[in-house]
Amino acid sequence: MKNILILVFGLLYIESFFPQPLPFYPERSLFGQQDSTSLGLIFLESSDGPVNSEEYFVGPGDVLFISISGIQERNFSLKINPDGYLYIPQIGVIDLREKNLYQAKDLIKQKLLRSFKDVEIYVTLQSFRKIKVSLVGNVLKIANFVISSNSRLNDIFSISKGITPTSDLRNIKIISKNGKEQVYDFLRFMRLADISQNPRLMDGDIIIVDKCERFVSLFGHIKYTGNYEYKPNETVSDLLNLAGGLMFKAFKDSIEIIRFSKDGKTQYSLYYSYDYLLNNPVYTEPNDMIIVREIPEYFDLQYVTIQGEVRYPGVYKIIKGKTKLREIIKEAGGFLDNASLVNASLFRTQADSLVDPEYERLKLIPRAEMTDDEYDYLKAKSRQKIGKVVVDFENLFLKNKTDEDIILKSGDLIIIPEEKEYITIIGQVVNPGNIPFRKNFNVQDYINLSGGFGWRAIESDVRVIRSNTGEWIEADEVDKINPGDIIWVPEKTPPPKFWDVFTTSLQVIGQIAAVVAATVAVIVATR
Repeated sequence: MKNILILVFGLLYIESFFPQPLPFYPERSLFGQQDSTSLGLIFLESSDGPVNSEEYFVGPGDVLFISISGIQERNFSLKINPDGYLYIPQIGVIDLREKNLYQAKDLIKQKLLRSFKDVEIYVTLQSFRKIKVSLVGNVLKIANFVISSNSRLNDIFSISKGITPTSDLRNIKIISKNGKEQVYDFLRFMRLADISQNPRLMDGDIIIVDKCERFVSLFGHIKYTGNYEYKPNETVSDLLNLAGGLMFKAFKDSIEIIRFSKDGKTQYSLYYSYDYLLNNPVYTEPNDMIIVREIPEYFDLQYVTIQGEVRYPGVYKIIKGKTKLREIIKEAGGFLDNASLVNASLFRTQADSLVDPEYERLKLIPRAEMTDDEYDYLKAKSRQKIGKVVVDFENLFLKNKTDEDIILKSGDLIIIPEEKEYITIIGQVVNPGNIPFRKNFNVQDYINLSGGFGWRAIESDVRVIRSNTGEWIEADEVDKINPGDIIWVPEKTPPPKFWDVFTTSLQVIGQIAAVVAATVAVIVATR
């Protein structure tokens, strides 16, 4: 968690100095493990699988196992000395400097066959030597590591403190002891398993992680969009491949490259087909923006979902701009007998998601600091059901008012709940709870059924909460109670407890007594 917080706050701080967002891909989360010293290890044992004998170069410290099978079997475990030579008892010295494992095995066998006849010789690498490499540059902690000679670049990153938000993973430089420089694109290894970009490390190697400052941005229907570090001599096709390629809805006939002119001030656009980019080397340049657009109305899913009391609930396809509510309910087999059209609702899941700044402001203000209008707005807004479309299902399906028959949109959710054959009464009544619905009953009738008002009820402030809208209505203004409605009888504020009044009175009397005593003392002192 600590490393995550450092990365987040560091990114916010660094972005203030960079005109573009920094590169960030999922692979970066793999970094940031503890180094070998903090783990209490002297070295890292590599687990790279079988050794490639043509790739692995032997050196001082490697231990070789040699077996000579004949009339008499002889076995040796021999270490290459600091000069790079291997001494075999009674045989002599073999020069293994700058030899890979394959060449070393061949030299050893040739040497032994000069002294032994009709034998089988087996040579293998028994244990790896330890090497020392350095990680420097734009990393969280510059460090030296003692590791196995079979280790690769990813092993160093796995035990280091990690990278910074500005670390350039696509242009990592490794300088060997002889001064040879190689540049590696580590992202290609992580994403495409390109082993050539995850080199085996040599003793004395210095790994340099640069700070990224030039980018190529990918937008549109590409699997992994975002900003990528610019890599010299990279084609657009190679970069798109690194980003996962195009998505199936991508418009391949016209891929746009927005590029700066040589003056660095004006931009212009280049257009290529995807096939052309695959077959012709079009190279990226710093600050390029590559845009792949979507094929319009291609695999554009058009569907709605119906839940609840219909004969066949589920997902139904619609025709964009044509299918209406009544048509889709008919396709779903119509309503069941217990469906509640009063409480039925339609939600538009692709509703306007703009933030209401006034509502967000009011949520932060204490009630005592609000005006009555502000408080009323806050309550009304908090009861709003996001995406709900106003449709009167009773008018549409029972009274055949076609103006309620709206055109559906993809993603709409139609909910037909089960009819509630009861109303709920809460608050200060003798027996609160659910009461069977009676068609011609009013508010007072239901209160009487519940045993009447409780002794602390505020009889003049009874409210009805509508089940389908959540609207609060004063009981005197309600003409009809619908199934599922809630009748709320509020409670009078309880009087203060005797002990609280008593202790408060004592405190007041004590304060008055202190003031009187002080006044008397002043009067006496002035006489």
